Amino acid sequence: MNLTFSLEEIHEAARSFVREMDGHTLFALYGKMGAGKTTFIKAVCRELGVADEVNSPTFSLVNEYRSDTTGELIYHFDFYRINKPEEAYDFGYEDYFYSGALCFIEWPELIEELLPEDTVKVTIEETPEGTRRLRTEPLLQLP
Repeated sequence: MNLTFSLEEIHEAARSFVREMDGHTLFALYGKMGAGKTTFIKAVCRELGVADEVNSPTFSLVNEYRSDTTGELIYHFDFYRINKPEEAYDFGYEDYFYSGALCFIEWPELIEELLPEDTVKVTIEETPEGTRRLRTEPLLQLP
């Protein structure tokens, strides 16, 4: 999937993304600071029926949400503040990643070796025009 969208079009882009999730549950979001990873996850959660306020779990590592429309569990991770992958063991990342629940992971490069093979790599980049470019591909294509 390849999408280019402005911040005004983010909900339309999130709707397209949700339609294309195709049964996948693990999404690793790559992008520079300020690229729009958290903003995009918030929009996707809205499209999935989450009514609660969606915030970055920068200090807690993981936030849990539930869709008000489907009851589906959604986990939002932010690994920006970890120093080594072993810290992910401390909170039992396996219980989340292998739960079957949707998982959106920011800063996955810090725990890349722990990501299951079926994780979808989502890259978000800001273009010179100020729009966002989103691209998805299998995690197996990581360099």
